[in-house]
Amino acid sequence: MRETSRTKNTDETVETTAEASAAEATAAEAAPRRRQARGERRIAQLLAAAAGVFCRTGYAAASTNAIAREAGVSPGTLYQFFPNKEAIAVELGGHLLQRAHEAHGRAFLPENLDRPLPELLDAVLDPVIAFNCENPAFLALMHGSGIPGIAQEHDELHVGMLTRVEGVLRACVTPAADGAPANDAELTHVATMVLGIVKTSLELILASEGAERAAYVKELKTVLFRYLDPMITTPLPH
Repeated sequence: MRETSRTKNTDETVETTAEASAAEATAAEAAPRRRQARGERRIAQLLAAAAGVFCRTGYAAASTNAIAREAGVSPGTLYQFFPNKEAIAVELGGHLLQRAHEAHGRAFLPENLDRPLPELLDAVLDPVIAFNCENPAFLALMHGSGIPGIAQEHDELHVGMLTRVEGVLRACVTPAADGAPANDAELTHVATMVLGIVKTSLELILASEGAERAAYVKELKTVLFRYLDPMITTPLPH
């Protein structure tokens, strides 16, 4: 009988030890997760601060001290996550480029080709303009950082945009229309001009707010409509 009692006590001790070990293991796993979550929040905080600094001063004039001040942390805290300003810009640029790709995907939907030209311009331009207004650091970083990795990825994004605009024009332009591009080279020239107009206008749009910004958006669409309308059939072909 005593042997049975001892066996029972031993089993209970083993179970208790196992439960304690499992609890310790769970706590040990939770601690790194909490540290990781805090680290991710801090990185997001630093990237948001960097975006603000880059917008105000440009990349070249920005400093890690200014970014740390903007984030409300010490330079030492910043250096725990990023070794220098370039590393911050590369990380931020990667996030912004991903969002830009998503915005362009919403802009160039196949069903937009069924729209009359004014509605087509709205459908294509509105997501692009909204992205740049929500992420003003994009233009500041993409066109002013001089960082090879960012410049290369931005060039690839530009080529992708040019290809998409050419695709829309190829589907919509009437070859016999007055002023319509007669070959692929001329089509590329028109697409490049469209992107140049949009890029220049974005600088004006981002530099203004409220009614003035809305006025520049309207003017951009008016310019593109008057430029493209003579080349395009109504209704647009599939």
